[in-house]
Amino acid sequence: MRLSIRLAYIFTYNLFQFCGHTWILANMMARFLTFGRDALADTFYSVGVVMALCQLLSILELFHIADGIEKARLLPRLIQVMERNLLLVMVVILEDIQSKPVVCVLFFLWNILDLLRYPHELLCVLDTPSFDLLWSRYTLWIPIYGLSVATEGITIYQALPYIESTGSYSFQLTAPGSAHIHLPSVLLAYLPVLAVGASVTVWQLLKERKQHLEKWNKKLKRK
Repeated sequence: MRLSIRLAYIFTYNLFQFCGHTWILANMMARFLTFGRDALADTFYSVGVVMALCQLLSILELFHIADGIEKARLLPRLIQVMERNLLLVMVVILEDIQSKPVVCVLFFLWNILDLLRYPHELLCVLDTPSFDLLWSRYTLWIPIYGLSVATEGITIYQALPYIESTGSYSFQLTAPGSAHIHLPSVLLAYLPVLAVGASVTVWQLLKERKQHLEKWNKKLKRK
């Protein structure tokens, strides 16, 4: 019974994420086909709440992996979840950056990545995996992930002038002898960290891809 409840939970979670990202992508595509380039400016206002909800719930995936409900590597998922949520918080805070076309591109890439992953996860929960989805999940996912990380870096870089101009994102820690923290400098220092984290994630994903494809080939040989 406990196992059935766990399977029902993880199936419901993956289904919710799949429906949420499908709605976001469909909304973005419909608005672009209707309004053209003008739709890029209000992407955040039209889908931002649903995107924020999906990304916030993705933190649960860390517990799924730690608990063994989902079979995946914890480190790459941790990096992906943290970098997305941190960037989303920054976009939410900075209203000036919300209308930038780069936010639309970022949301589009995030949705493509998740729509490659969640259908595969759903079929795995049902114990009816598809090779096409498996191959897409672990092959197409990697270059698109690289593009999304590059877009995240561009988003942060474009946000720096707005942060600098406000002057309200620098502060002094209250502890005696503490240093002055300048947020634009912190974000600039975060860019190479983002690149390193993405490199580690891609390396781990390549190892996962090799393991899953080898497992699939062994399964075919046994048949």
